[in-house]
Amino acid sequence: MFHQDLLSDILLRLPIKSLLRFKCVSKQWLSLISSPQFHRRRRLLASSGILLCQTTDLIYHTSLVGTNSDPPFTSLSFIGDPAGVNILQSSNGLLLCCSSFHTARMGLGRSYYICNPSTQQFSILPKADFENVSKTISGAYLVFDSSKSPHYRVVSVRRCSSPSSSSSSSSSNSYHIVTYSSETRAWRLSGSPFTAPVMVFDDGVLWNGSIHWLSPTGASLFFHIDEERLGTMPAPQSAEKWSNRRLRYFAESGGHLHLIEVYGSATRFHVYEMERDYSSWLPKYQVDISAIVDAFPVMVRSFPDTSDPIFYAFSLLLVKEDEEDSLLVLQVPGEFLLYNLRNGTFKKLGPVSSEENIALQIGCFHAYQYTETLAEFLIALCVQ
Repeated sequence: MFHQDLLSDILLRLPIKSLLRFKCVSKQWLSLISSPQFHRRRRLLASSGILLCQTTDLIYHTSLVGTNSDPPFTSLSFIGDPAGVNILQSSNGLLLCCSSFHTARMGLGRSYYICNPSTQQFSILPKADFENVSKTISGAYLVFDSSKSPHYRVVSVRRCSSPSSSSSSSSSNSYHIVTYSSETRAWRLSGSPFTAPVMVFDDGVLWNGSIHWLSPTGASLFFHIDEERLGTMPAPQSAEKWSNRRLRYFAESGGHLHLIEVYGSATRFHVYEMERDYSSWLPKYQVDISAIVDAFPVMVRSFPDTSDPIFYAFSLLLVKEDEEDSLLVLQVPGEFLLYNLRNGTFKKLGPVSSEENIALQIGCFHAYQYTETLAEFLIALCVQ
């Protein structure tokens, strides 16, 4: 019989699909692979990648370590939604998805799912029913960290259907946070109703214990999940008018909140980082992609606009910060690239197939960092 530590070291290096099969070998193997300690150790060893997706049938994966390993999954068809599903969020191996955005045209109601593509398990989120709060979700965010809890939460933003003010403008801009917990299997109202004249709730970012949303007109919002309070954060300083500003990236990495704006045909731009006290955005890195444009002239595209006749085709996928590196992952026509934010050098991460080039039309909010997980808490919930 294998020594327990030796067996654990061997199993830690196997892919998820093999581990799921090996649970059936014996009760000892089942207990070992299912233990929280094993999950934590495997998470430290797991390599992360990026999902590029447009629909259920257009899901691509690239590894951040440049290996040519098989993708963790290529489809979410196991969910079985007749309209197909769209990925809304990725959180430590779990995905928040919803029925295709075309469901209204098909006469179908939209469903929301939490799924683990590695185990092909999923849960359907129940409907929330609260007085004066719309059942329609304006934005949703998945919060999951298996190292802290086996349970997940979903933070949703919904319009107030009967606001306190009688003005029609207040009615359309009044919202309430409604939170779901897999531990209680129920929705609950969080905090108090609030107004947000112009806000994009579709693309929230988790950082500093809060969900953050950007406004295209000025001050943006964050919601602290545990304290259930709303706060504001400033916009990056810029000489550009709001109508001319172009957000290209907004995400968390290495415990920091980052934002990138690129204007017109500029090849130089900054990676901004938010101060932990929300006092300001600081320019953390300066990026110069002129050498990349020289190396990949296919990036230069004509644009039918006399004020901006040239633009460069590229997508900003991920800012990756850790103790060893500070990297920017880009996609240009035909290639994934790693740009070193500290010294300005770049290298190829891997080729892009002709089909994957469709991701250039997606933008940063359809690229998700993804790491496989063995989490199986969904068994006790609604699995079909």
